[in-house]
Amino acid sequence: MNLQIQTFAPELTATILLVEDDRDIAEMLAETLQQNGYAAATAQSGAEMDRLLRRQSFDLIVLDVMLPGEDGFSICRRLRAEARTPIIMLTAVATDVDRIVGLEFGADDYVTKPFNTRELLARIRSLLRRASYGSERPERAGAMTFAGWRIDPVARTLVDEAGSQVFMTTAEFDLLVALCLNAGRVLTREQLLSLTHAGVAGPVERSVDVHISRIRQKLEPNPKDPSLIKTVRLGGYLFTPMVEPS
Repeated sequence: MNLQIQTFAPELTATILLVEDDRDIAEMLAETLQQNGYAAATAQSGAEMDRLLRRQSFDLIVLDVMLPGEDGFSICRRLRAEARTPIIMLTAVATDVDRIVGLEFGADDYVTKPFNTRELLARIRSLLRRASYGSERPERAGAMTFAGWRIDPVARTLVDEAGSQVFMTTAEFDLLVALCLNAGRVLTREQLLSLTHAGVAGPVERSVDVHISRIRQKLEPNPKDPSLIKTVRLGGYLFTPMVEPS
């Protein structure tokens, strides 16, 4: 099966990879992206995706769960081990378990079929903006330190006390930046979604809990008894360390 590449006008701000085995859906999404100023490439399997990724880089990947051969969950986990390119997963199964599995494997967002293309576009724009690829860039915070860690929102890096960089997904990094900028203040899940999605559509609220759990696994000395990110009953989350400019 031949890899289909569709590239549009040269002034496009981002290139998106659609990994979708349904040709009708892939063609519809590619056309929608074209109409909204993006470039797109399509692949119908993980193997085709791999061949394309060896040839060029992408700003965002839309990844279907049900694919021939390797499924989307496995592909997502593999991609996330190598890069932090934003990933939106598509699925025909609308269960919380599938959403959480996708998020735990490193997806940044999750959309259920059938979906509204305008909503999907809003989520794409949000992720691109958060990953600094979009044309609307938020104000940048300077590098900060807390509890032996150093986080740089511009370089999008997190470094531990030993100087080793710790990998984070786009969603995890943005949530941690929001917590650092609001240290000592309880933030509700709604506020965290608003702060990290710039007020447009984002993942289900429960995804915040999944991402916070993943952040704790990377930051906390004892993730089962967190001391840096406290859960406030009926409130949200509280970031306890002193945060200082670096």
